[in-house]
Amino acid sequence: MKIKSILSICIAAAMVLLIIGPSALGQSSKSLINIKVSQSVPTVNYWARGSTKVGFTGTALLPRAEGDAKVSSSKGSLRIEAEFKGLESPTNFGPEYLVYVLWAITPEGRASNLGQLVVKDQKSKADVTSKLQTFGMLVTAEPYFAVSFPSQKVVLVNSVLSKTKGAVAEVNANLELLQRGEYSDANFHGYPMESKVPLDLYQARNAVRIAKLDGAAKYAPEALAKAQQALNQAEDYQARKQKNSVPTVARQAVQSAEDARSIAVRREQQDKIAAQKRASQQAQEASAQQAQQAQDAQERAQAQAAHEAQQREAADQAAARAAEAREAAQQAAQQAQAQAQSAQATAAQAVAEREALRKRLLAQFNRVLPTTDTPRGLMVNMGDVLFSVGKAELKPPAKIALARLAGILASYPSLRLSIEGYTDSTGSEAFNQTLSEQRADGVQTFLTTQGVPLDSMTATGLGPANPVADNSTAAGRQKNRRVEIVISGEVIGSRIGTPIGTPAPAGN
Repeated sequence: MKIKSILSICIAAAMVLLIIGPSALGQSSKSLINIKVSQSVPTVNYWARGSTKVGFTGTALLPRAEGDAKVSSSKGSLRIEAEFKGLESPTNFGPEYLVYVLWAITPEGRASNLGQLVVKDQKSKADVTSKLQTFGMLVTAEPYFAVSFPSQKVVLVNSVLSKTKGAVAEVNANLELLQRGEYSDANFHGYPMESKVPLDLYQARNAVRIAKLDGAAKYAPEALAKAQQALNQAEDYQARKQKNSVPTVARQAVQSAEDARSIAVRREQQDKIAAQKRASQQAQEASAQQAQQAQDAQERAQAQAAHEAQQREAADQAAARAAEAREAAQQAAQQAQAQAQSAQATAAQAVAEREALRKRLLAQFNRVLPTTDTPRGLMVNMGDVLFSVGKAELKPPAKIALARLAGILASYPSLRLSIEGYTDSTGSEAFNQTLSEQRADGVQTFLTTQGVPLDSMTATGLGPANPVADNSTAAGRQKNRRVEIVISGEVIGSRIGTPIGTPAPAGN
């Protein structure tokens, strides 16, 4: 057991010598603040259950410091109970360093702040937890407790003891991958430490000052203002000797300042990356622009040479082009005239065909039911005698006529039918309206059964509107009781959908 302990100490001492060099030994703490720490720290893969112990060895910055820690599982995490001694004042490493912080370091170099070490008589205890399972531990001097990553001032590094049990893995955490803190600044002066001023207040002052030095005023003004407000409140409590209130508000200021500093560092880095990208893009654009300008100049020279050659050829070709243009104009005029004549002949033929079809259909419809030629189209009249008295029921002659009508329409699918039912003025308005609708619908329904597409027809009941005879006589009322089928379509020269009541041309 003793041999292994002595061996561990010798290895640690050798590692320190290799890192800092023999010339650094014997120097004061002030002269050591810029010495780089070990590039690696031993890590341990702790058992999920049970407990074990590890030791801590002081670095060249604090060679007399030492400690040990008990690591045990506790409610899904690892509990770390550590004791340290030989801890000198952190201000020995620079005026900005006020506290010690215990860290857990993963093999990949990710650091986790386990908490501040409260030092009394060069001793300190820590009772903290971590969700990590494989990690190394180290202690650094820091300007305040809430830092996000360790500084260069590493004073203690954990070491594996001979009595360490469980799954021990001598894996080294790569500290080169760690984001490191460096807080020294030409304008960073220490505060005169007064016993009546709590350490938490000094940390708050440090945290706000460091946040400002890292550009929080520019990159994270809201978070910095929150930290400054908490610091001002803590200073006010201190001035009014409300000592119990100072630590809580001061620690709030520290945390807010660290948030502001972290935001500022991240945003400044983003701005630098963006600036680099812009500079690179501008350089590329400038290079591309120069290349384009050179290419443009070459193309202009080539174009000028080609233009001069074209001018020489233009004089010889001008007469030929003029002659060709005159000939082309004459040909175009002849073609336009021929096309106009052809269009006129086609239009005249179309009109003649529509008129011939309209006359032919008028004659065919008239052989079925009385039909007249109107501006709205060919109007087929179904008189009152084709319906039962006061009813919408079609009589057999009406069905025969409509079937014949449907047979004619089958040859002209583009024709449209507007079926309009009318009554005389006797009876109530509601009765007449309903009866006219029912008769129009009845005609539409029957034509549908005869193969006339439903979407080519509309059925409308108009009651006593648009009388064609005097309602004061029985003969006139009989004429007014009718269903008119207006047949229209471009094929017969009638515009589809001409409003109801459009008068027929004179003489029809």
